[in-house]
Amino acid sequence: MTAATDSTLFPRVPDSPDAVLEGLDPEQRAVATALHGPVCVLAGAGTGKTRAITHRIAYGVRAGILTPGEVLAVTFTQRAAGEMRGRLRELGVQGVQARTFHSAALRQLQYFWPRAVGGELPQLVERKAQLVGEAAARCRIRLDCTELRDVTGEIEWAKVTRTVPEDYPAAAAAAGRAAPRDSAETGQVYALYEQLKRERSLIDFEDVLLLTVGILQDRPDIAETVRGQYQHFTVDEYQDVSPLQQRLLELWVGERGGLCVVGDASQTIYSFTGATPDHLLDFRSRHPEATVVKLVRDYRSTPQVVHFANGLLAQARGRAAEHRLELVSQREPGPEPVCAEYADEPGEAEGVARRVRDLIGSGVPASQIAVLYRINAQSAVYEQALADLGVPCRLRGAERFFERPEVREAFVALRGAARAGGNDALLDEAVDLPSQVRAVLGTKGWSPHAPSGSGAVRDRWESLAALVRLAEDFAGARPGAELGDLVAELDERARVQHAPTVEGVTLASLHAAKGLEWDAVFVVGLTDGMLPITHARTEEQTEEERRLLYVGITRARRFLTLSWALARSPGGRAGRQPSRFLAGLRAGSGASAARTGAGAGGSVTGGGRVPAPSGGRGRVRRAPARCRVCGRSLTQPGEVKLMRCEDCPSQLDEVLHERLHRWRARQAALLRQPDYCVFTDKTLLAIAEAVPGDAAELSRISGVRHRKLQQFGADVLALCAGEELPAGADTGADTDTDEEPRQG
Repeated sequence: MTAATDSTLFPRVPDSPDAVLEGLDPEQRAVATALHGPVCVLAGAGTGKTRAITHRIAYGVRAGILTPGEVLAVTFTQRAAGEMRGRLRELGVQGVQARTFHSAALRQLQYFWPRAVGGELPQLVERKAQLVGEAAARCRIRLDCTELRDVTGEIEWAKVTRTVPEDYPAAAAAAGRAAPRDSAETGQVYALYEQLKRERSLIDFEDVLLLTVGILQDRPDIAETVRGQYQHFTVDEYQDVSPLQQRLLELWVGERGGLCVVGDASQTIYSFTGATPDHLLDFRSRHPEATVVKLVRDYRSTPQVVHFANGLLAQARGRAAEHRLELVSQREPGPEPVCAEYADEPGEAEGVARRVRDLIGSGVPASQIAVLYRINAQSAVYEQALADLGVPCRLRGAERFFERPEVREAFVALRGAARAGGNDALLDEAVDLPSQVRAVLGTKGWSPHAPSGSGAVRDRWESLAALVRLAEDFAGARPGAELGDLVAELDERARVQHAPTVEGVTLASLHAAKGLEWDAVFVVGLTDGMLPITHARTEEQTEEERRLLYVGITRARRFLTLSWALARSPGGRAGRQPSRFLAGLRAGSGASAARTGAGAGGSVTGGGRVPAPSGGRGRVRRAPARCRVCGRSLTQPGEVKLMRCEDCPSQLDEVLHERLHRWRARQAALLRQPDYCVFTDKTLLAIAEAVPGDAAELSRISGVRHRKLQQFGADVLALCAGEELPAGADTGADTDTDEEPRQG
């Protein structure tokens, strides 16, 4: 998944230092020209902080004040570091080191280890959780998968807060950690984990920072060598530094003042990893002479979105809230944020998917739409709902763009064509650079029209299509450029991880969405217990949950929808409450909430809009779904669809199941849509197990909505009755292109 960017165009490289400053607002210009002494930039969401600090570095280099090789810019993700390198390159600056904390520390550790310790640097642990599990087993402590992940997280937290195993129980209690196991047991596992690493000459990522700190503290000569190399430091997302990272930064900088930090205390959302905004908030007390600049002009979001975000933070409490920034939108007005309530989670997913489809139909690119949720487990129902409508989507956190097999293959093909030049018959009819690229990538799976639906074929096409668009942009910005020039540009982009935008709706957790932005954002599952999440017990933990929602809201440029479901599954008890963070922000909150579905009056149930009668919520009360084998109440969407527990015996009519599959393939071919747009595999399985005898029984199967019942019901019931459909009589195939895409 690729980060949303302002443009894939290739801007003109500024021809002078002053040209670097063009287009900056007064506050951004103040940042860019503050090149001496400590600098603290307090930058709200969407205010152009990355623009400000990259222009600061570029202006300093272009003006001869900063030497590129003496500048180290650190941030927290490879993507952010790659974006920073890409922007500096566009400003005509090469040679600046832009890295993550771990990457910069590992490079130094590898260089200085033989001199400081001797021998080769120990290997990095490849599977940390596996080693933690072994340590637990040696302690006779049994951990399930969830506990293993959480205990591993506790060990990471202890190390970045510089807490040794014997001090862990007291430190965890003092920090209010919700430990997955007894803290004494976790301390034992932590101690043995460290012992196993020593015995096997292994280090983990936290050790990279710890060992670098240790060498710089113990060897002043090495510390001076590092300080002689780097004279100027820039730290992005400074609100997220841990005590260990802060100590490393102090050792890098020493007594000099060449430090610029940028951050926003209201976007501190990683305290569970040891991050704290205190270093940002205390910066002025540690550096009384520091230049402080506040960026509050929001260029990302409409006034409506900004007003909603400001309103959310206005209710915040705690130290970070005391230093919140009141954003001022610089954009034209847009639509009001929508608060949508649904009867159940599948209904919420279907409603969101329909709204996504409508936005794409209105011209919003799929790559500029995101669905954000609190935990990754919420993604599956949205993947399915989008797939049912044929909307491509991709999960945030997938492999990086330039590491995808199809992209690597495309690079090889383009490089070969560039070397062959006029001797490649494939390019005989290509009149310009974009047509050359289209011809080459056409042999790798690209075509002018996207394949239907989602899946591996669509993912491959989207990757190749991103390269085609990049070639078109490159040719427009560099008239006369040849294929070899484009290959060099792609190689450089791969080196700095400056990827193009790939089409497809983004599905991501709120944490993973940090640093990204989209035209349209759907923040889903906003119920008390999910946001704030149940284990947020203290005020400090609850306030971090509020900040997490703030981060999600401020990802939206124009369209913002916040939604929740009153029950988990169809027919379940509607006992949920909208997130307390929405109180006072959504229409009618307080006494009663706005009962809206995707922006229209009425609540939403089961994917259909039901008008709300006066004085009521307008929800259809259904009996709880129960297993038709054992009678147990069903809660999982997959079980509800099958009407049985996953582990209860199946009563599948295998002959009918095969006939339904063959029939579905014919319908999909006529509709020119993927098979799952007729009915999903699970729906076909449910039909073949239930063998409905009439329309009423068929309609009770989850996935057979009213429209599908009308379109396909007669065929399905005939097949269930053992009848043979007349040859060529595919009565369910409605090829009217104005028809709403079908849901399964």
